[in-house]
Amino acid sequence: MSKYLQIAVSAALISASSLTFAQDPVSGQAAYAVPDGYSAKVVEDIFKQGGNAVDAAVATAFTLAVTYPEAGNIGGGGFMTVYMNGKPYFIDYREVAPKAATKDMYLDAKGEVIENMSVVGAKAAGVPGTVMGLWEAHQRFGKLKWADVIQPAIGYAENGFTVADTQSLYRTDVEKMYNGKTNFSKYFGDLKTGVNFKQPELAKTLGRIAQNGANEFYRGETSKLLVAQMQRDGGLISAEDLDKYKVKWRKPMSFKWRDNVIHTAPLPSSGGIALRQLLAMKEYRAADFKDVPLNSAQYMHLVSEIEKRVFADRADYLGDPDYTKAPVKKLTSDAYLQKRAAEVNAEKISVTENVKPGLEPAHTTHFSILDKDGNAVANTYTLNWDYGNGVVVEGAGFLLNDEMDDFSAKAGAANIFGVVGSDANAIEPGKRMLSSMSPTIMTHDGKVNLIIGTPGGSRIFTSIFQVINNLYDYNLPLQQAVNAQRFHHQLLPKDVIYYDDYAPITGEVAAQLKLMGYTVEDQGWRLGDIQAIQVKDGKVSAASDARGRGHNAVLQP
Repeated sequence: MSKYLQIAVSAALISASSLTFAQDPVSGQAAYAVPDGYSAKVVEDIFKQGGNAVDAAVATAFTLAVTYPEAGNIGGGGFMTVYMNGKPYFIDYREVAPKAATKDMYLDAKGEVIENMSVVGAKAAGVPGTVMGLWEAHQRFGKLKWADVIQPAIGYAENGFTVADTQSLYRTDVEKMYNGKTNFSKYFGDLKTGVNFKQPELAKTLGRIAQNGANEFYRGETSKLLVAQMQRDGGLISAEDLDKYKVKWRKPMSFKWRDNVIHTAPLPSSGGIALRQLLAMKEYRAADFKDVPLNSAQYMHLVSEIEKRVFADRADYLGDPDYTKAPVKKLTSDAYLQKRAAEVNAEKISVTENVKPGLEPAHTTHFSILDKDGNAVANTYTLNWDYGNGVVVEGAGFLLNDEMDDFSAKAGAANIFGVVGSDANAIEPGKRMLSSMSPTIMTHDGKVNLIIGTPGGSRIFTSIFQVINNLYDYNLPLQQAVNAQRFHHQLLPKDVIYYDDYAPITGEVAAQLKLMGYTVEDQGWRLGDIQAIQVKDGKVSAASDARGRGHNAVLQP
């Protein structure tokens, strides 16, 4: 049994109940909250080798590409917020549209959206960014050797991992959806609960990346295998697309909130702008929330009133900042947000058709890591929907994303998450699609006090917003704040509040919401998988959402 197979066997011994706490978080404490037990043991091993938060993050990301194939990836992309030596950084390794992509590529002759074309099959894939993003993060901040942080993932791919009984966060019908359209079943047909699942092709791919760096994925044998898959399946990604892919180092979306500074995702993620809007509008309506019980019908109504205005702005104004001049300063200004907050109707539902953009015309998975020196990483990366577009690169063993669905295939048409967009997020070659991913780090007096993020598509920033409310307005302990009931409203579908089966909206609360005019609906999949670390009153705690299968711990020096 290899070292990393032993790690996998023992990973099940870790649980949230094993947390330990420190009086002084700067005295060598480290912590993690990650999506599964395999990545948990990898983080611990990297820290034992002397690695920092970025080393641990890179090792975790590659490990999840093996053990969490529904979302962890090397065929997708994402965002990483880093807080290193007292300074925030943001790495945009989002996918981009291939050179051959066109604005109307998912429309039929009548101009209507072709069902599932932007979700299933090779044409749904954007140019992957994960490997380049992890490479650049490690090159800038890593302490350990590149090959060493990839080795755990190679071990799991070679020796296998035990498939969990919840190896799908969003849906259970993936094989049916991909049947006859992709090669998904050839590679993942044996992904059955309790089975030791091996991925020999992926192990070889990871070995080449460990030896040759990001250049292998974008210009080496792996790139040739990816392009060959595109040619067989009628996809659009070319050798030129891969060769020209670049990571963007962007200025984080940073803003003051109470006595803290929040560092989160800028465009092309809508998440940072949305989080700023949600928190500010709630502050301006603080009197309405006074003495309102958490997750009561009135609380849900007030939050929904705020959320629908955020989604109205998102739909019209936001896109890749290299292609669209988004009015970020106006959308996040105090004057604008005070005006938007004043539109909230505390008594009844605002008429959806009257909630317009506010300016004048003019599965993701997440993990949070804190190292012993107080450096932090919040990383969210994705294939978009579970198992991406269902296409596995033959000979390389990894799944490709279906992130092209995050573009607006047609102005006003909803994507798979029900979110509408405009020409600001239309498909253009080389353009990054709008995202909701919001890896977030909060600091106080220059020291980290919260690391948080989640998967969930358009539900990401509303979930983070609610957990922050739970922590700072309702004073819930971290694990309770993460596990608490969550809900979601996004303007459209009209007057619908979504919940999940983990904490459904039932009884008197549901009855009151229906009397107000809301439709209360189970969305059919879990509302995120929050992974969070908090430093409060000199104590470090970590929490993994009970909705998922995550693991967390606070490590002694």
